[in-house]
Amino acid sequence: MTDDFYRRVNGVREPDPTLGKGKPKKPAPPEGAAVEPVPGAPSGPKHEQAKPEHHAKPKRQRVILADPRQATSTLRSRVELEEQTSWGKLLVRDLVKIQLRTASLLALLVMVTLCSLPVLFYLIPSFGRVIVVGIPLPWLILGVAPFPFLFGIGLWYNRLAERHERDFVDMIEN
Repeated sequence: MTDDFYRRVNGVREPDPTLGKGKPKKPAPPEGAAVEPVPGAPSGPKHEQAKPEHHAKPKRQRVILADPRQATSTLRSRVELEEQTSWGKLLVRDLVKIQLRTASLLALLVMVTLCSLPVLFYLIPSFGRVIVVGIPLPWLILGVAPFPFLFGIGLWYNRLAERHERDFVDMIEN
């Protein structure tokens, strides 16, 4: 059996016989497409009797499917990333480096902050003896305060990571 299973007439392949048999759907114009309206032809019994002396050409319509000013590097950049060429690997490696640097710096901030508290209580013993609402201050600072602090650091990291990813996508698209 041949690869071309459509019927050929005089060397020309006929279209698929099932084409158009399904439910007709009006295709949506692509995003950014602009179509000028064309006046419809008059129809009905009274228009059939009165024929114009000359046939007017229908108004031309101009369809714009894509912005010609759009850079072709966008497509090239995406292809580079998908095929993981050396340039695409370099871009991804840079993104991972930025994310790792951000995570490392924020982890260092957390470690310095939380590890300095016991040192502070050791160096200034009077600070460790303060009682707030019947609970010693060291218990409040070491038992309660780290949770909102860590939550805030997590939110901060999330926003920075999303910003880095947005910058990466903007760089690829522009």
